[in-house]
Amino acid sequence: MNTRPPAPHPSPRLLGAAPHRLMFFIGAGNLLLAMLWWTAWLAAGRWQLWTMPQPAPYAGWLHAFVMQYQMLPSFIFGFLLTVFPRWMGLPELERWRYVPVGLGLFGGQLATLLGALGWQAGIIVGALLTLGGWLGGIGQLLPMLWRERGTTWHARSCMAALLFGLGGLLLWFAFLIGENPLYAFASIKIGTFGFLLPLYLTVAHRMFPFFAGNVVAGYKPWRPLWVLAAFWVLLLVHLVLELFHAYAWLWLADVPLLGLALLMNWKFWPRGRMPGLLAVLFIGLSWLPLTFALYAGQSVAYALTGIYFLGRAPAHALYIGFFGSVLVAMVTRVTQGHSGQMLYMPKVAWWAFVMVQVVAVMRIVGELMPDTGAWMAYAAFGWLLAFTPWVLRIGRIYLSPRSDGKPG
Repeated sequence: MNTRPPAPHPSPRLLGAAPHRLMFFIGAGNLLLAMLWWTAWLAAGRWQLWTMPQPAPYAGWLHAFVMQYQMLPSFIFGFLLTVFPRWMGLPELERWRYVPVGLGLFGGQLATLLGALGWQAGIIVGALLTLGGWLGGIGQLLPMLWRERGTTWHARSCMAALLFGLGGLLLWFAFLIGENPLYAFASIKIGTFGFLLPLYLTVAHRMFPFFAGNVVAGYKPWRPLWVLAAFWVLLLVHLVLELFHAYAWLWLADVPLLGLALLMNWKFWPRGRMPGLLAVLFIGLSWLPLTFALYAGQSVAYALTGIYFLGRAPAHALYIGFFGSVLVAMVTRVTQGHSGQMLYMPKVAWWAFVMVQVVAVMRIVGELMPDTGAWMAYAAFGWLLAFTPWVLRIGRIYLSPRSDGKPG
């Protein structure tokens, strides 16, 4: 009688088998912890169901810092520490090189959230641990740029974004020490337009046409470098205008950015049938023109009326709609492929992706509603509903051996 050997049990030891395992596992935990605190804080502020301390710095700024410099970078460093060696034909990183990055980002966010809950030293400790994780990650990635034989421009673009992010992180630390709110403001704006958006665009520019070319018959990849360069220039113009509070002139950058985003969507989008795992990438990308349309419209309205319509709606079209959608799509794809499973969208991934679209719309519409605080809390709770089943599934995969028996 033939009997199959028992399936290996999940083990935390497997987290160190590859950078994406450890960093995505930490990112998944950071994602839920960050939004659990933010949801509880919003609900406490709106309905007084329980008491939540008002942290110093202000909770809204702290939320932006956690999402920009701790939660999303957990996934970003996991991806870059995996793909940089492959893009440049270099050996894969050993375990000791990336484990400290993960520990810094997880420990940093945990300490920060404990600080938000009342442990006063936690905010500073969290910033220091986060800075250590960032320096560890950049310290592993940067030398690859001069060790490679050729020139991988996408890697250099990603590194430029990381260095902007490092600058923003240092500004946050300066804010905590000197309590100058302008440092916090600059840190948050740099995190958006100097770090996250250029990096997301770089990865999309390199990977989306590549993925489509592998599965869509007759697809011709289009990814000229001038598009990426133009995005960089215009995003930096937007950033400078934001830093100087020149909101009435943001449209000078945002209208061309809208045009570039429409062009990218038109050229990238496959004309033939495509599997769901590919479709979600392009649906996520379609949030980008809407984001810049909202930013441009807000700027023009401010120039004409002096009223700052839409509030944080454009920012959340970007963060929830674009960043959130592409996060689900890319992490699901990497997880399926690097765990030896078939490339498809599992049901929990579809649930997360569809719910992110709903949450994005809720958060945007909420800016126009009389009770914005309630809409913010509902959207935050929706985020938790969207991601919890997905996080539980991918977390178990990172703790389990590859289904095809290969290492990594």
